[in-house]
Parts: sequence; structure tokens; C-alpha cells
Amino acid sequence: MGILSGLKILDFTTLLPGPFATMMLADMGADVLKVEAPNREDLTKFLPPIDGELSAAFGHINRSKRSLALDLKNDEAKQIIYQLVQKYDIVVEQFRPGVMERLGIGYEQLKEINPKIIYCSITGYGQTGPLQQRAGHDINYLSLAGAAGYSARKNQPPVPAGIQVADIAGGSFPAVIGILAAVYHREQSGEGQYIDISITDGVFAMNAMYGSGYLVGGIEPEAESLLLNGGQFYDYYETKDHRYFSVGSIETPFQVRLCNLIGDQSLIQLSSSENPEEQRKFKSILTETFKQKTFDEWLEILGDGFDGCVEPVLNFSESVQHSQFKAREMVVEIPKQDGGMQKQIAFPIKFSNQPAKYQFTGVQTGTHTLAILKEAGIDTGIIKRLAKQGALGKLLNLEEMFENESTR
Repeated sequence: MGILSGLKILDFTTLLPGPFATMMLADMGADVLKVEAPNREDLTKFLPPIDGELSAAFGHINRSKRSLALDLKNDEAKQIIYQLVQKYDIVVEQFRPGVMERLGIGYEQLKEINPKIIYCSITGYGQTGPLQQRAGHDINYLSLAGAAGYSARKNQPPVPAGIQVADIAGGSFPAVIGILAAVYHREQSGEGQYIDISITDGVFAMNAMYGSGYLVGGIEPEAESLLLNGGQFYDYYETKDHRYFSVGSIETPFQVRLCNLIGDQSLIQLSSSENPEEQRKFKSILTETFKQKTFDEWLEILGDGFDGCVEPVLNFSESVQHSQFKAREMVVEIPKQDGGMQKQIAFPIKFSNQPAKYQFTGVQTGTHTLAILKEAGIDTGIIKRLAKQGALGKLLNLEEMFENESTR
């Protein structure tokens, strides 16, 4: 039993922010039912590599979720949602504002059926404001929220992040936090509620260190000019063989250890100076020092015992093999529909009593349609009619059901 066992979630999301959020909830034991349009494109299904019929990414972010193929533009199919929502606690959707209302399954409409429903909408810019209907992606949210502007080298463009910072940190995590807070509130009051998650708001709030300085003191955060964005020696340093180490030794004890590491204790005063010229001088010394040895030589010097906030910049393949992530069991094997196993990144929160639960990798759209409709008590005649109309997709199990019935 997972820590969220008993929570039932209808998931109408695609791509990354919503699916990542509902994956976390499923990892914690929630029963997540993914409702998918039979023919809607989802980029994450086709990202290489393909494992079986679906991409590894899709299999990862949709693990442990059952899939119901349903054309929400079909009025009779919509009745299935009305029937399901009576037994579900939470709805998560990721359409542009107004789409779910036009489909007849917006918050106010579903609230009439289940007053305790918790309804979470994840969008790029939120349900209000002049940009509410605008399309966007991770790079756009980081740009508009002011984060990309000072995450760069001087006189150089911002660098696209290798991970989707805005989607996950600005969208998925706030959604999970908001949903669980609403669940707690409902336990106390019996009230459901609507949650409006703007990914751009989430990123804007992440300007905590230097955005606050601008609001109070008018200090504009600029590229490569701050303690934490390369303006001082907190930075990346190239080795002789063109690899990199990160140096974050900003507190005095760590500065002492850093100076001892590079063999010159006289640099301690320079490293702690607030004089910009002396800071640049110390950073230049670090730059030249790291270039004198190879990546492996620095690893040997650092060993396992150096506690001074200096770490190697690893390739992802190296991270997978690192003893820290192995000890934390951050790579797990998840059962696939074909009987094999797929390696995936583990749920990152460790509970002492109720660890994460992994049931199966993400599945093809509509894999569980028949089982879900039968569980919901939907009449066989309605199922057949919807299937013939194409409202349930074209999976083999439905075709087999009709063939079996016709031979009775």
C-alpha cells in the first residue's frame, strides 16, 4: 500500500508537466486513470529510443497509470466521464483555458456531480492575464519569468537547459503540492476546490535569491554578475582534457579547504574578498589551476573524502554508475506489458514506512479501456456503439470482445 493509496485521479494531461505530476502521485500509491483522446498526438510517445511501441520517456512518465481511450467530443462518451467522476477524488488537466468547459467537463460542471472534487489545471500562463491563451514551452516560460536573462555569460545568449526546469519545477511540483494541500483541506472541511497552476508563475517564484533584491533595492540581476551565476568563483572550471568541475565553496570553511586543495593557503584571504578585482584574480587562478590536470587526476586528488563543495560534471551515463545514486537506488526496473523490464529513474522521496510503488511502464492509449468501462458498469451495448463510432480507439481487446460475443 502506497502512502496515497485510496486517492483516485482522472488524468487528462499530455506531454511533460501534468504526466510528471501524476506519475509522482501514482508512485506514492494513488490510482491514476489516464484519459486519452484516441488519435491525439503526444510528442513524448515518439522520442527516441523506442522500446516496443512507445518511447522510453513515455513509458517512464506514465508508469503505473491505466489508460482509457475516449473521444471527449462524443456526447455519449462524455457521460462516461460524468459516471466516473462520482467515484474519483481528483481531476488533473492541461488544456488551454476554456477547453474543458467547452467539452462539458470543466470544474463547475463536474462540481455539480461531485461537490468534493479537487480539480487542478496546469497551463503555461494560468487561467487569467493577457497571455492565458498563448502557447508556450519550457524555454518560453524561463524567458518571460526573468530567469533566462541572468542565467548566461556576459555578452552571450542564455544556454538552453538540458532538463525541463520550468515544466517540472514550475509546473509539476507546484501541482503535486497544491493537490496534496487541497486533499488535506478536504479532510478537514469536506470541501473540494479548483487549483490554477501557471508554469510561468512557478518559475517567477523561483527568482527567490535575486528577484527579492530587485523588489527591495532595485538591484537588477544581470548575467555573470552575481555570487551564484558566475560573477564570482562559484562556477564551472575546465580541466586539461576539456572536462569540467563545479566549485561551490562559498562559505569560509569550504574556501579554506578549496585553497588547501589547490596547494596555496595564502589565497584564503583573496577567495573571501568582496573586492570585485580580487574576486576576478582568484577566479583566474582557479581557472589556470584546474587546467593543469586532467579530469581523472582531479578525481584522484579529491578522492572520496574531500568535503569542500567541489564535484565533477558527470555525463548522465556516469551519474547512473555513481556510487551515490546506486546507494540511493535511483534506478529501478519496472515491469513492461510484454513481460520484460525497463530501467527507469526512481521516485526521489524516501518514506520510511510506505516506499514508492511501481506497477508497470506507461502503456499504449486505451490499453485498459474495456476493463475500466466494465468496472464502471457501462452497458455492453453502449461500449459497442462507442467503439463502432471510433470513440474508444482501435485496440485489439475491444475487437476480440465483439468477436467473442458474436460466436455465443
